[in-house]
Amino acid sequence: MDRVLAGIAALPPLVVLALVFLLPALESSTLLGLLIPGETVVLVGGVVAHLSGLPLWAVIVAAAVGACLGDQVGYLLGRRYGPGVLARAPAVLRRRLDLNRARRLVADRGAVAVVIGRWVAVLRVLVPLMSGASGMRRSTFGWANVTGGLLWAVAVATLGYLGSASYRYLERELGIGTYTLLAVIVVLALLAFWRHRRRAH
Repeated sequence: MDRVLAGIAALPPLVVLALVFLLPALESSTLLGLLIPGETVVLVGGVVAHLSGLPLWAVIVAAAVGACLGDQVGYLLGRRYGPGVLARAPAVLRRRLDLNRARRLVADRGAVAVVIGRWVAVLRVLVPLMSGASGMRRSTFGWANVTGGLLWAVAVATLGYLGSASYRYLERELGIGTYTLLAVIVVLALLAFWRHRRRAH
């Protein structure tokens, strides 16, 4: 684990910030979020901020700007082309779409759906498109998009930062080794996968 974290921390800060901006920006605008959730790179950005001295605020700003710009592009695509834009997506992506859920959320919650949708990977991709297709006003979408994007960026980047700090503390003060931590992570991941499969069935 130390080698992985050291490798991440060794990346040039500008490369890290570029990735932290780029991946959230591509989530909704290109449907990339259906394959690679933006949280991944923002969490890594938070880890790098703790390990290498990269300012945490810079990670948060890059993530928030990328997220807001990407969702704005998704909104404009939905406004211009409607839900039909999703028909052009590759089949492997379309299988993961939950259009009805996104439609209901936007119809029932309006601007609140934009803020809520930011926290669920699939909805983060679909809600901006559905908001544009539903005719939501630009100003309404705009403030909800900025609010959701900023809250999300602060929470995820800070989580990565604090997670890295906690790992260091546990290893140093409590003597919990790398393999123990990895085992805990694997068990938690398996439990999350099992719960997801159970809900799906």
